[in-house]
Amino acid sequence: MENVYDVVIIGAGPAGLSAALYAGRAKMKAVVLEGSKVGGQIAITSEVANYPGSIHDATGPTLTARMVEQADEFGAERVRDSAVSVDFSGKMKIITGEKATYQAKSVIIATGATPRIIGCPGEVELTGKGVSYCATCDADFFQDLEVFIVGGGDTAVEEAIYLTKFARKVTIVHRRDELRAAKSIQEMAFNNPKIEFMWNSVITEIKGDGIVESAVFHNRVTGEDTEIFAHEDDGTFGIFVFVGYDPVGKVFKGCVDMDETGYIVTDAQMKTNVEGVFAAGDIRVKTLRQVITAAADGAIAAVEAEKYIVHSFKE
Repeated sequence: MENVYDVVIIGAGPAGLSAALYAGRAKMKAVVLEGSKVGGQIAITSEVANYPGSIHDATGPTLTARMVEQADEFGAERVRDSAVSVDFSGKMKIITGEKATYQAKSVIIATGATPRIIGCPGEVELTGKGVSYCATCDADFFQDLEVFIVGGGDTAVEEAIYLTKFARKVTIVHRRDELRAAKSIQEMAFNNPKIEFMWNSVITEIKGDGIVESAVFHNRVTGEDTEIFAHEDDGTFGIFVFVGYDPVGKVFKGCVDMDETGYIVTDAQMKTNVEGVFAAGDIRVKTLRQVITAAADGAIAAVEAEKYIVHSFKE
């Protein structure tokens, strides 16, 4: 029967590609539904310095390319398709995509998470016109301009440091009075002469006629609002938003257990509450969302999926 697999892997980030690699090595008939892009969040990451072995020339795209090559080498099929509905009620799982329908003995959900928006007026309208969620993608547009980074975690501070290679001035805007990033990353930012800090502040509005021209900053301590305008010679500045992520899992709502924010609940073996359905990577409830943990999740999920098939689909 066409489109029947041992495992359908939904998502092609580090978790999905790791699962594909392990499934392929185990001689499972596996397919990865890639969605709109391969690599997930890592594909738009400028530098990957905390993944073992990825030093010097390691970027998100280069690491992704290597993962894809390995998965392909071991026979995992990749299809550019996105799941629009699923039926996990039977022994054979049914995944309906935009282009085709797939049947699987097991499923690994690895759809990840997407950047969270500020939610202020003007943000959506000016996205891609000064507002960005990807320093790697858009840093070059702000050569010798000023940029503001919204956020205080590892990603925000790391991307702020990266942006100093392009912008003449980088201001980190954080709603608290201290950063949440790792101390080693904070130290690099504090020692970078191009980086300044705007504490206890949030952006409440972004303004501009077809391009970012100003933004309103609200101080949460003093209650003061300050509108900052682009320098006359520049005409614009950049606003890069790194305030967390939202899980990409709406299609699975009601099919597997989730927490109150939409992340999928699993045990240590990546098993959901539905037999034969596993979740891996940023989509699952976990304490650390990094490339290394996503890859580990994918490997565990594929190994457990194989065990499940062996015991549940005996001839």
